[in-house]
Amino acid sequence: MIASSQKVLILDADESRARDLCECLRFLDYEPLTPGDDGYSGHDFERDGIAVVVGDTAGDASIESTFSDLIAQRPDLPCLSVGENSLAGNALAEAPSWQLETPLRRSQLSHLLSRASRYNGCERRHRLTGQSPSIRTVRRLIEQVADFDTNVLITGPSGTGKELVARTIHDLSDRSDKPFVPINCGAVPGELMESELFGHKKGAFTGAISDRVGRFELAEGGTLFLDEIGDMPLDMQVKLLRVLQERVFEKVGSNKLQRCDVRIIAATHCDLPAAVKDGKFREDLFYRLNVFPIAMPPLYKRASDLPMLLDELLVQHIGDEARNLRVSASALQILANYNWPGNIRELSNLVERLAILKPEGVIEPDDLPAKYCVAAPAAHESNAVSRALQMSSQNLKEHVQAIEQDLIGQALSASDGVVANAARMLNMQRTTLAEKIRKYDIQ
Repeated sequence: MIASSQKVLILDADESRARDLCECLRFLDYEPLTPGDDGYSGHDFERDGIAVVVGDTAGDASIESTFSDLIAQRPDLPCLSVGENSLAGNALAEAPSWQLETPLRRSQLSHLLSRASRYNGCERRHRLTGQSPSIRTVRRLIEQVADFDTNVLITGPSGTGKELVARTIHDLSDRSDKPFVPINCGAVPGELMESELFGHKKGAFTGAISDRVGRFELAEGGTLFLDEIGDMPLDMQVKLLRVLQERVFEKVGSNKLQRCDVRIIAATHCDLPAAVKDGKFREDLFYRLNVFPIAMPPLYKRASDLPMLLDELLVQHIGDEARNLRVSASALQILANYNWPGNIRELSNLVERLAILKPEGVIEPDDLPAKYCVAAPAAHESNAVSRALQMSSQNLKEHVQAIEQDLIGQALSASDGVVANAARMLNMQRTTLAEKIRKYDIQ
């Protein structure tokens, strides 16, 4: 049973549907809340809420304002969208928005809220940070594939966070309560790979002094993450292919077939199609793994995410003390011009070093290692990135609001100040835009 402390906020001008939602939620042992409830507190919900259900706003400015304020404080809050509305889709949020079908079905509502609960339960370090188009695409693909046992192939340069993607898929799946078992195929000697994956029996080979449990057996019911799959020897590729096809394996030194229920997620920095052409990777295995591809972008292609990434990494490395350390706009601009060959891993190392050398205050260009300061401006950087990097890296709410104001100002300028036309350009309701114009005092 779900603890009643798991709160779900309902924002729906359709009173009949809102009542039905409340009844369904109570039946499923969630605590439904609406902004008009005596027990509703925006501050408490920001802390304890697991999801918000957004229905028909009917031009209700108070509903739209409540949602806007909530997302500004909880950009990681999952949204369940009911019917035709654009609020959830327009949210500047890191969390997913899922469609709730009508008429309401308890089974679907229960499934989506369970997923929302798992999402909220993910460790902070297992969250994909950023709002660039490329990282939004990755998050959407993760949400689409998480509920299926489909094989996933994650590609991208080293240090971009491929294992993070794999862990997020696992955490959002129905297998989240089972093991997530990673293995780096490039770090295991070829002659030991079979034993690592499938295990061995005592005496199977010289040095096998006891039985060994392999990664497939350890991951039973959960997820096996095959990192750097492109480095797997060809003879092992044949054996892996058999397991993927038949879902059975044999331990080294045993002739007994053992069934397995494991989801496979693989990752590589290699160009596997080129490796297939060169005879270094089996074509049949490639197609077996590449059922659902996800490409991780290098950091230089998502420079607009740097402020949020820096905030997140500071919290990871120094916890609550992160509020005492800021990165100046000029230092951010320098970091945006760097090409980041080590990607997120290199950025994380830099943040850890800076946190040690300067535990509080403002990090200025002079505090950065020399190699970052001499980097030529990257050709990919856009004006939008430059503006984003001028914002405070410490206050996410201010950062999001500044982006929102900038976009509204551009839309109003392009539409000659006609609010209705600007609203269409921004894909939001006119009343929502009017409320934001008043909120930000945009002339």
